[in-house]
Amino acid sequence: MSVNRKILEEKSNQELEKYIEAGNRFVPDANLYAYEILKNRGREFTDEETKRIMSLMNEKKKNEEVIIHPNHKKSADLVYISGTLGIGNLIWSYETLDSGMKMFIAFFTIAFVFGIGYFISKGTEWVKYFFLIILIFGLLGFPYIIANLKNEPVIGIINIVQTILQIWALVLLFKIAKPEKLDEK
Repeated sequence: MSVNRKILEEKSNQELEKYIEAGNRFVPDANLYAYEILKNRGREFTDEETKRIMSLMNEKKKNEEVIIHPNHKKSADLVYISGTLGIGNLIWSYETLDSGMKMFIAFFTIAFVFGIGYFISKGTEWVKYFFLIILIFGLLGFPYIIANLKNEPVIGIINIVQTILQIWALVLLFKIAKPEKLDEK
């Protein structure tokens, strides 16, 4: 919930005092804005009042911090390795990039993989479901990977290693307990 500072600036000093009282129900941003407005209007605060108001802000920041599970980091690293292997795959088969459209698709795909890795590294919850759907569609192309293994063994092996890394990354993501379950442990 956001607080509009301009609305608070229109309030009287007596109304703003309610925002900085101990045990009030206003959000910490409103407390801080009221404190700053009153201070600008010349109100003198005791050290105790200042500490109490600042502690509300520190408490709010602690609550907003996203705790990133170690499996997010490991999974993101695996996805980044998979993307790096994709770059190696492009370098190995550079002659297939003979048109602008093929180059665009190749670079978009690699950027997409690194983008997924980025969201995973930030602890984004929805990305594991998105990654699962994308991986299922990718597994539909497994016969193509096997054909690649026969025609271009290096590219086929890189594709298989990428698939294994991505599956491993997905397993790590689904092993992460829900945040409310983490608190119970």
